[in-house]
Amino acid sequence: MAEKKKLLEIKNLKQYFNQGKANEVKAIDNITFDIYKGEVMGLVGESGCGKSTTGRTIIRLYNATGGEVLYDGVNVHGKKSKKELKQFNRKMQMIFQDPYASLNPRLKIADVIAEGIDIHGLAKTKKDRMERVYHLLETVGLNREHANRYPHEFSGGQRQRIGIARALAVEPEFIIADEPISALDVSIQAQVVNLLKQLQKEKGLTYLFIAHDLSMVKYISDRIGVMYFGKMVELAPADELYRNPLHPYTQSLLSAIPVPDPISERTRKRKSYDPASHHYQENEPVEFWEVTPGHFVLCSEKEFKQYQTQIR
Repeated sequence: MAEKKKLLEIKNLKQYFNQGKANEVKAIDNITFDIYKGEVMGLVGESGCGKSTTGRTIIRLYNATGGEVLYDGVNVHGKKSKKELKQFNRKMQMIFQDPYASLNPRLKIADVIAEGIDIHGLAKTKKDRMERVYHLLETVGLNREHANRYPHEFSGGQRQRIGIARALAVEPEFIIADEPISALDVSIQAQVVNLLKQLQKEKGLTYLFIAHDLSMVKYISDRIGVMYFGKMVELAPADELYRNPLHPYTQSLLSAIPVPDPISERTRKRKSYDPASHHYQENEPVEFWEVTPGHFVLCSEKEFKQYQTQIR
């Protein structure tokens, strides 16, 4: 990865809700990672761990409580003019989890997809606008006849394809896919993930792929970050993470992936994660250590030395 260009740098990012109050929630608590141009970075963890909040904070749907998000070296959360904001919004797009809630039910599909085209003035004429819409529909595996229909006339998988077409309409460089398959049937999930992979190759896109299905994340991602209660606990290349999970929480997640074999599924032991198992002292520093090149784990110095001996 050393020779690749850093497209996004997340430094000590924090997102606290109800800050300073008794019910304060540390949704993102001091996480740091980079995303390289042209890669798919997977982000996994259980519901409520801060994955989606991370994506929404990166794209400025939430203002960060602390830390920095640098896109091409420019601070995303810094002050920007309207023109700068417009340019930034064109570079970075998001595909949302619920493909129905994210589409305006009153608009025809042509107008849903063309919203970004209109805002950024990408079409010179009405004919050009519709040609772009038709091309985008065909790109995501739909027909041009679908342009005159409304969102309620489509299945979940088709709606998610429309969401992808809308994100692609402004020709972005970076797409945050926030659990884009969790609301879909299993048979449709593979189609949508394959479409995302294909589009990445054709258009040279960079993705942050947020999900809780570890097998699907492994299939699409180059590197995977594991989150637990707002913290990044492990980050490694996809194959390395599955072959050599070091943090006990990552091990518990991987042990929960179903195996397509009834006999081994019955006898297989699942690991449960207990945060108290670390036995940290009160003032013991817990940091993000690089155990092997590119493989980072949140641990104490004592654990770091233990992990080094476990590497296979």
